[in-house]
Parts: sequence; C-alpha cells; structure tokens
Amino acid sequence: MPTVIDADAFRDRIDERRRGERSFALVDTRPDESYESWRIADSVHYFYKPAHEFDIDDFEAETGLDASDAIVTTCAKGKSSLDFAEELEAAGYDDVTVLADGMRGWSGVYDRTAVPLPDVGDDALEVVQIQRRAKGCLGYLVVGGRASEGDSGRENSDDSVRVAVAVDVSRHGDEWQEAAAARNASIAAVLDTHVHADHLSGGRDLADELDVPYYLPAAAAERDVAYAFESLARNETLDVGGVDVKALATPGHTDDGASYLVGRSALLTGDTLFTDSVGRTELQFAAGGEEHESAGAATGAERLYDSLHGTLLAEPDGVVVCPGHFTVANDGTTGDVTPGEPVTTTVGAARRGLGVLGLDREAFVERITATLPEKPPNYEDVIAANRGVKSPPSETAAIELELGPNRCAADTGAKPAADDD
Repeated sequence: MPTVIDADAFRDRIDERRRGERSFALVDTRPDESYESWRIADSVHYFYKPAHEFDIDDFEAETGLDASDAIVTTCAKGKSSLDFAEELEAAGYDDVTVLADGMRGWSGVYDRTAVPLPDVGDDALEVVQIQRRAKGCLGYLVVGGRASEGDSGRENSDDSVRVAVAVDVSRHGDEWQEAAAARNASIAAVLDTHVHADHLSGGRDLADELDVPYYLPAAAAERDVAYAFESLARNETLDVGGVDVKALATPGHTDDGASYLVGRSALLTGDTLFTDSVGRTELQFAAGGEEHESAGAATGAERLYDSLHGTLLAEPDGVVVCPGHFTVANDGTTGDVTPGEPVTTTVGAARRGLGVLGLDREAFVERITATLPEKPPNYEDVIAANRGVKSPPSETAAIELELGPNRCAADTGAKPAADDD
C-alpha cells in the first residue's frame, strides 16, 4: 500500500524540497480545468480516473517520470490519487506517497511566524502572522502584556496570562488558539477587518467558542450583517495587555473596511494595502451587474485613495504593514513570498516601492478600474455567509465554497521596487 501523509507533513516535504533537502515529483490527477485554475506549485499534471485503463508507458511519456523517481500524488479529495498510486506501485514504483484529502487537505495548511517589529517602546507587544498557505490568507494574533485585575472581563481570569486579540480568523480557529497557547496568552476578543469575499471568516465561531466579544468595523452595520457584533468606531481603541489597538476607517476595498494600528509598531491593513498591491474595489458591488460594478469600482477606488493617502501613509515610515493576503497564482507560485516567512513591508517602503501610490487621485482611479482581475471563486456566496444570511450546509460544502487562491488585490500593472530600508 502507498504511504499516506497529511497536508501538514506534505507542507514540510515541500519546504525540504525548496531547501534542496529532498527530491520528489508531485503528480496532480485532477481534470484539466481544475488543474489549470488552481494547483500546487511545480506539480506535474496527469489526468487519471479510477476504473479507466492505466497505461504506464503513456504516463511516463507524458510526464517524463519513471520508477526511479519519488512520487507524491494528489487529486481533489485524495481518493483518485490513492487508486492512481496503487497503479504506480503495481507498475514497479517503490516510492509513492499520497496526499491525504488531496487539494481539500492542502487548502487548510497553515504556517505561523513572528512579525519583526521596530524598537519603538512597545516592549510587551508580539504580533504573530498566521498564514493560510494555499489561499494566501493572512490573519494575526496580537499579544500584549499581562491583564490588570478585571481587564479580561472573564470570571476566574489568571492575571499571569498575557492578553491577545485574534484578527481576520479563517475557518480553522484552532490555529489562533494554538498560537496563543504557545505564548501563554488568552484571546480576549476577535476582530475582522471587513466582511470578506474570498474566504469564510471563522471569527464569530471562535468568539462564541471562547465566549469573548466579536468586533467588526462600525460601517459593517450598513452592509445588512445579520448577526450581532460589537462595533468598532473610527479611532476607537482596545487595550490589549497595555498595548492599544486602534481602529482606522479605511474604506475602498469595501465600505466597511478598517485597518488596525497596533501600538506604534504595526498596521494590520486587511485588504486595503498589500506588500505588492492595493485592494480591488468592486467585489462588494459586483452582484448588481456590470454597470453597477463599474460605478462601484470607481467609487471604491476614490475612497481607497483617500484611505491610503489620508490615513495609512500618514503613519511614520517605520511602521510595519501587515496585510490580509499575499498573492497565490493559479499555478501555486507566490512570487517573492516564501511561505513560513513574514509577509510584511513598511509604510515608507510601500510609499517608495508601489508605483500606484505615486499616482494622483484621477490616475489612481483609472489604474485601479482599468482591468478588473478574475473574481474569487464563489465570492457572492462567501460574502453572504460572512454577512450571516446564508450558511454552507456542511463542512464539505464549506471546504468546496472557498477552494482556490484569494483574488482580492487590484491589478496595478507594476511590480514593486525592492525595499531599500
């Protein structure tokens, strides 16, 4: 029988291969359309369906592989690839491994890494970046100092435990809980930067599980959110173990978008500002048809310009920008990003390195709206679920709903310059 490994173990093999410590070929057996729309980087495509006659000569001619190669197989759910792996073993391949749960399993792989912060006196502060590798989603755990008596608002609280807040939590809230436990921290609140369009937020579920407040920016009330939440007004602050987390209204990607200024050190910018681009501005309006989408994109771009230049770029150059995503292409590549390493820039580096930020207002709007990128898969249903008006009927449906990379960045048409800080 072929060896079956889970997605976390496969992630480690991917990293070992990148470092030159391991060699293997990943064979993806899904249909052409699925493979072309989203795959793991450096995979080899060979369509296979159980019950079809398998021809080892055809496989080797099409892929260039042979029995001397180590092979890992994947498919959508891990079933066809297991059958395929057994065919390879029967043909004399003796180093064949199967990715359990296939691309479904891969979509739930995470990395956690500490964000390097400037030395500006926020001594109690830690920011942990929680990366969802296959989708490029980034969430955060902000950890402050210890709670003062009564600060946590929870009975029997231990004032030796540090205080944390979880930001932009994906469906797998245990990743944030494990990050907190590793730092002897208790999550006292859960925040989202906006109503997301590319992935299902796990914020409400985590807040409910921990019996802590769940916060959205105040403007989310205008998006007909159907569940109760605590509202964070413009410039309102939360005390996280002696570190202020300040809500900055930064509409543009959506009307309700906010960024969170953490002490004097970091900006959690959600989908407003990325390391290599800015947020696209039409997804909130796209359901209204092409004309409504176009007008909404332009209005959003005007608001985004104001949010960037009037709010985020007004912060000191050394403040670390912690975005809500990094780019994952359809072929699984991540550009200059190395998963597992911090994905950040600084306010100063963004100002100097992102050409789109040097445009005047009119040119900025024109650039942002000239080419609207491919939309995230199932974005309308994802938005509806995150507004609380429609829920996936099962865990399987939730997995299917958000398969694929995020596509929340605008097409700015230029690669950023290198950071010379």
